[in-house]
Amino acid sequence: MKKIDWIRKLTSRKFWLSVASFASMLIIALGGAEATATQVTGLIMAGATVIGYVIGEGLADAGNTSGDGTGAGEE
Repeated sequence: MKKIDWIRKLTSRKFWLSVASFASMLIIALGGAEATATQVTGLIMAGATVIGYVIGEGLADAGNTSGDGTGAGEE
């Protein structure tokens, strides 16, 4: 069985677009308003942007740490 690379998945725009599309279509299918579906899609994409940024910055910070305990690479 292959190991899932969750960091790559959570920073993927295609993944978040798929989640947002599914959520908006589900809202419409269940009788929700189109405006509600649009707002939910916008919130999902905004959340995805924040998640991608936080993970990306965390990986960048982890890559900049020298490992000698001096705090090099810390902001």
